[in-house]
Amino acid sequence: MDLPFFILILLLLGIGLIMLFSASYVQAINDTKLTKGDGAFFFKRQGGFALMGVLAMLAASRFDYRKFHYFALPLLALSIVLLIAVLIPGVGVTRNEATRWLNLGVEFQPSEVAKFAEILCFASMITLFGPKKMRTFRYGILPFIAIIGVLAGLLAPEPHLSAIVIIGATGMIMIFLGGANLAWLIGMGVCGVGGVVGLIFLLPHAMARVKVWLDPFSDFRGNGWQGAQSLMSVGSGGVWGLGLGQGRQKHLFLPEPENDFIFAVICEELGMVGAVLIMLVFAALILRGYQIALRAPDRFGTLLAAGITTQLAVQTIFNMCVVTGLVPVTGAALPFFSYGGTSLLMLLGEAGIVLGVSRRIPAPEQG
Repeated sequence: MDLPFFILILLLLGIGLIMLFSASYVQAINDTKLTKGDGAFFFKRQGGFALMGVLAMLAASRFDYRKFHYFALPLLALSIVLLIAVLIPGVGVTRNEATRWLNLGVEFQPSEVAKFAEILCFASMITLFGPKKMRTFRYGILPFIAIIGVLAGLLAPEPHLSAIVIIGATGMIMIFLGGANLAWLIGMGVCGVGGVVGLIFLLPHAMARVKVWLDPFSDFRGNGWQGAQSLMSVGSGGVWGLGLGQGRQKHLFLPEPENDFIFAVICEELGMVGAVLIMLVFAALILRGYQIALRAPDRFGTLLAAGITTQLAVQTIFNMCVVTGLVPVTGAALPFFSYGGTSLLMLLGEAGIVLGVSRRIPAPEQG
C-alpha cells in the first residue's frame, strides 16, 4: 500500500488525539453527568475508536475495491432509510435544537453513512455510464441531481447545513471528474448555490447565523457567542501560541472545544505556526490522495479515491472556514481531530479504501 498516505493518516490521527485531550479535559471534568468528572473521558473514548478505525482501515486496504460496485445502491438506499428514521418523532436523538443522531445500541449520525454512500454510488454510476453518456444531460446530470436533492431534502429538516454543503460540493466535483458537460455542470452549480441561499432564507436558524456571522460581537451573549469566542481563541494564539494545554477559551467559554471548534484551540495553543503546519499535513494528505486516484488502474478506482479525497478536503476546508469566521457558524467536524466515533470510523475506513486502490497500482517497470 501507499506508505506516505498511510503515515500521513497516522500522523494526523496522533496529533488529533493529543489536541483532543488538551481541548476536552476541562469540559470533561465539568460534565459530571456524562463523564462523571473523568478529565480523560473524551480522549479515552476517541482512542478506542481510533484503534478500531486503524484496524478497519488496514482491513479495508486488503479488500478488493472493485467489489464495492455491488454495495453502491444498497448502501445509498440504507442511508436514505436511516435519514428518514432520524426525522420520525421519538426515534431521532435531538441535541442543541438539531436532530441528527440515531441510537441503535450505538449512537451515530446517518449523515456520515450518506456521505460515503454518495461517493460510492457516483463512482459506480459514472463508471457504468462511460464517457459518452456522461456528456448528456439525461445520464451526466439528471440522476446525480436527483440523488443530491433527495439527500439534501432529508438533511434540511434535521437541520444539517454543513452536511448538505459537503455532499453537494463532493458530488459536483465527482461529476466534473466523471466528464459531465461543463455547461450543464455550471448550471447545476448555480442551482446548488441558489438552493443553499434559499435554505438560508427559509430556515430561521440559518438566517440568524448569517446575520450574526457578519458581526458576531453584535449579539455577543446570544447567537454570536460561538463565533465571537472562536475568533477570540484564534486571535489569542498569535504567532507562536500560548503553549499546549495553556488555552484559556476552552475553560467553559468556547462551545464544543472537543468537536466543531477544536481548530480554534489549536490556533490558540499552537499559534499560527502550529496551525499552518497542521494545514500543510492535511494538504500533503489530500495531494497524495489525488495522486493515488490519478494512478489507479481503472476508472472506478480513480473516482472512488478522488471522491473520498474530495470529501476529506471539503470537510477540512469548511471546518477551518467556520472557525476563522470565513463562513457562518454551523456544525462541521475537523477530520481526525474532532470528537466523534462514527465520523472517525468512517474516515479511517474510507482511507483504507484509498489504500486498497493504491495496492493495485502497477509497480513501475525496472529499467
